[in-house]
Amino acid sequence: QVRLVESGGGLVQAGGSLRLSCVASGLTFRSYAMAWFRQTPGKEREFVSRISGSGGISGYSDSVKGRLTISRDNAKNTLSLQMDVLKPEGRADYYCEAGRSYQHIVAGRAEYWGQGTQVTVSS
Repeated sequence: QVRLVESGGGLVQAGGSLRLSCVASGLTFRSYAMAWFRQTPGKEREFVSRISGSGGISGYSDSVKGRLTISRDNAKNTLSLQMDVLKPEGRADYYCEAGRSYQHIVAGRAEYWGQGTQVTVSS
């Protein structure tokens, strides 16, 4: 059974930092591209960042570029998202996703999703 478990969310002041983690089990982690999405109530799901299986290719939404850094440790089956200079609009539930290839993730065709971790940014 595949599981993606996010952690690291919490309350932070605007301008502060958080580091989110997503631990995967039940799949060959290095074979999957990964992504972070976020969603707030009443809004569409929003792409945040993605990374290839090897970690050699990554991408970011324009709204987070330069402030968030995606990384992965394939030895520990862990995906991370370092979030710096957080803004109030960064308040959302953050989800990690796994896809069979980077192209699948780019196309929004993830196969597995986590349950999310909540990030609250106070102004």
